[in-house]
Parts: sequence; C-alpha cells; structure tokens
Amino acid sequence: MEKYPIDLITILGPTASGKTPFAAHLANKLGNAEIISADSRMVYRGMTIGSGKDLDDYVVDGNNIPYHLIDICEPGYRFNVYEFQCAFQNAYMDITTRGSLPIMCGGTGLYIESVLKSYELGQVKFPERKSLTIGLKIDRELRREKITRRLKARLEEGMIEEVQTLLKTVSAERLIRYGLEYKFVTLYCIGELSYDEMFRQLEIAIHQFAKRQMTWFRGMEERRGLPIHWIDATLPHDEKAEQVIKLLGQL
Repeated sequence: MEKYPIDLITILGPTASGKTPFAAHLANKLGNAEIISADSRMVYRGMTIGSGKDLDDYVVDGNNIPYHLIDICEPGYRFNVYEFQCAFQNAYMDITTRGSLPIMCGGTGLYIESVLKSYELGQVKFPERKSLTIGLKIDRELRREKITRRLKARLEEGMIEEVQTLLKTVSAERLIRYGLEYKFVTLYCIGELSYDEMFRQLEIAIHQFAKRQMTWFRGMEERRGLPIHWIDATLPHDEKAEQVIKLLGQL
C-alpha cells in the first residue's frame, strides 16, 4: 500500500448521505484499507435494520471490505464515548499492524471528534491521529426525500419485527433511550402510538437529527479547527474516490 502522511481517512456526513457504501468503495479503490464504524448504535447486536448496518455495502466488486466496531456488544448495554475510544484504538492498532489504512466512517459526531481532537477520557489521553477528513454534502430536499424513502424501505424490510424481537430481552424503556427508529417503533409496539403517528413522528425526528449532525460537523470545522473537505454525495462512488485520492496526493 502506498504510504501517506496521515494516520487515517475519516468519512462523515448526515444520515442518508451514503457514507458507508462510499467508504467501502474507497477502501476497495485504495486496495488495502479497512473501515472503523463511528456509529453509536451499530455497535449493538440485533439492532440491524433500525441502525442501518447494511452489511451488503461492505462487499464491493466481489471483495469483502473488513469492518470493525459493528456488533460488538449486546443490546441494552450502555456503550459510551470512552468505550468507543478504547475500541477504536484497538481496531486502529490491529489494522495498522497489518499494514492497512484505517477509514473511520460514521455520523456520530461526538465519537468522530473524540478521535480527531484526542479527547482525554477517564484520565486517559488517547493518541492524536492525523486524518484526511471527507464530508459528504447533500442537498437538504434530496436528503429529506432519501430519509423518507429509506424509512419506508426499512419498515418493509422488517424493522417492526426487529424491535419486537429485541423487546423479548431488552426493556421498552432501554430501547426508547436509543432514540429515533428504536424509540418510535417501540412506542408503536407497546401501543402508545398508532402506525401513522409512529411514521410521521419518526420521519420528523430523523430530519431533525440530520440537521443536528450538520450543526455538529460545522462546529467541528468552523469553531474547533478540524478541516473537512466536502464532496458532493450524489457523485458516483468512483468519482468521489478519485477526488479523495487526488487529495491524498496533495498532502
């Protein structure tokens, strides 16, 4: 693998911007790269449809792209940013020891920033990682359309059944605390919302969440000094990957 003067690549953006499939295509294009998920809900086993794991995205041109920090703890557990940092550092060392390039990909701004700003947590100062950070930008109306379309698809794929299964071992209170899909579908499953109320309120909540994500990312860039190279999310993955490779060549 070609050596670059960075420690990792970071792919971020709001929900429904296509971060995971792009990260997988970029890893495939680079040839020797692995993905570290930076998503606060993908860590939980059994929380698949609602968290949008889409594991098929990690297969590109018949190649299985290695991924980390997905399905690493049981649903109901309270995973936190300190544990993410510890898990990230372990995955990072595993990847780099084998000569591969880590690509951190996700939409949980706190997790991402804890790595890029080297937060001190639990009296532990984590190593600084020099990152080329790529943001996927998407038109607000297109984002809204994609969120609605994706929500309908996830419900058709069995998101309600997934929550019903989780409720056999995890309390409704705990699932509600995970927010978004797990909050509103749980409220539907326990009879506190009708289907139409669940869909409407969840759709609004996801739109609001996407806005909060962008507010966080703008804060990272404008107030906390983390440069982000923004790329049009609607471009073909190969074109976006070529832009990243060009940026790597300019470092």
